[in-house]
Amino acid sequence: MESFSILSARLTRSRASHAARKPVCPLRVAVGRGSIVSLVIDRVREALLRQDLKPGDYLPSETELTKTLGVSKSSVREAVKMLQAMGVVEVRRGQGTRVREQPGVDYISPMVFHLIMEGGYPSDLVDLRLMFEPAFSAMAMRRATEEDRARIRTALESLESSVRAGTQVAEEDIAFHLAILQATKNPLVIRIGETLFQLFKPSIAISMRHIPERAILDHRRLFEAFLSGDEARLREAVVQSYEGWKVSLFAKPARGNADPPERA
Repeated sequence: MESFSILSARLTRSRASHAARKPVCPLRVAVGRGSIVSLVIDRVREALLRQDLKPGDYLPSETELTKTLGVSKSSVREAVKMLQAMGVVEVRRGQGTRVREQPGVDYISPMVFHLIMEGGYPSDLVDLRLMFEPAFSAMAMRRATEEDRARIRTALESLESSVRAGTQVAEEDIAFHLAILQATKNPLVIRIGETLFQLFKPSIAISMRHIPERAILDHRRLFEAFLSGDEARLREAVVQSYEGWKVSLFAKPARGNADPPERA
């Protein structure tokens, strides 16, 4: 028979081994100074990047997060509300907080606000669009199906009908570009593109008010180049389509030069 000391040591090792196998909270990182709510959100972001948390997973309970991170329940609740607004998680009554499979349709993109607040000059927006749109258009051209091409054609025809009726709006112009964007079949490219076109929307709205016929010609040329399968021709069409837009973009008041609001 084993001595008591040998058996005790064996039980101790067994417990230690069991404890090592016990799941660890994916957000178990010491919280330091600074905004507690932001730090809780950072832990979720880092856990998603490490794939300790994945779409469809449930976050640890509010009690577990409070204990693990050493923060108050109110901080955890506020962080969850912000993640919910950003479309990262959804709260399921009686089940818990779950990481979404896809961002919610009503999500708020912090990237839009960051870019707006960053400001910059109209030329910065031109650089950004010139770098991004020809690349995603070429990708879309290579991957587009007949269904994709039909969707792009429908968006173009809808834009043309609105211009003829004099009811055109920026959303119809953007819908054409988003239809091309969808044909990339790349969810990261699509999400970034949707965000960027929100940034371009005000200047596109000006173009649609002042030079709608030019917009029709540009979009028709772009669509024909898309159908041709010629990447060089497509890039040229995309770049040419910016000429009217740039006029509208540079016509906007420079940041800080707008008239101040009247005093009450």
